[in-house]
Amino acid sequence: MGKDGTSDWDEAYVNVDHIERGTEYPARWSAQAQAFREDLPSAQCRPGLPYGRHEREKVDLFLPEKTPTGVLIFVHGGYWRAFDRGMWSHLAAGPLARGWAVAIPGYPLVPEVRIRDITRSVTEAVIQIATVFEGPITLVGHSAGGHLVTRQIGQDTGLPDRVLDRISKVMTISGLHDLRPLLRLGLNADLRLDLDEASQESPALLWPRPGVKVHTWVGADERPEFLRQTALLANVWTGLRADMSQMVVPGRHHFDVIEALADADSDMVAALLD
Repeated sequence: MGKDGTSDWDEAYVNVDHIERGTEYPARWSAQAQAFREDLPSAQCRPGLPYGRHEREKVDLFLPEKTPTGVLIFVHGGYWRAFDRGMWSHLAAGPLARGWAVAIPGYPLVPEVRIRDITRSVTEAVIQIATVFEGPITLVGHSAGGHLVTRQIGQDTGLPDRVLDRISKVMTISGLHDLRPLLRLGLNADLRLDLDEASQESPALLWPRPGVKVHTWVGADERPEFLRQTALLANVWTGLRADMSQMVVPGRHHFDVIEALADADSDMVAALLD
């Protein structure tokens, strides 16, 4: 451990170094996303619709052939500082095949903004998406996106009741739910978290919205901290009488656990839409 005490914690939250050919995944995701958009009829794809003033505050919409049953909103990860909405289009395939619309918002990144600002951006995206589609709303987020979607149903959310009442399910995939350990990471030079913000933005420290089904999903081969963070939310929110379910997927790691979202017949899609 270094003199600043961060070394062990930094290593605990690194994924790419512990996944075989981990550095190749972003390019793979981008290629799969582009191929999916190119194969989809233009009438079913509405990319880059603004929901706010920032250049990154745009959303890509994917529409099923018939009137959608509801809308699934997928929020990407990247430690709040990386990736964009265009890398994940292919994950819409599973819900689309089941008759659901899919919305994938982008958001501003740290260090330009703070995590609390990103939370507000996602809140605004959900509000705007809810005006486009009728029916139930399902929120799904991966990694930092898992934080952002569970934060939407924590106390002091910015979502109005008319939107919250439509959120039927939330799934956090390999999410981060207690941000206080991140204060010890070198990464915090970009995040700029202090104890107050880390506490206020941690879903595990907030009361969950009653009546929402919450799924925690994580790969069994993930780093121990992601397993712990996932179990933590399930543990705490179960104690607060949330309707929780937990899934630890054998043989999956932080980068491939989300692939099931693209498969209409997967257990993940069934948990979200059935």
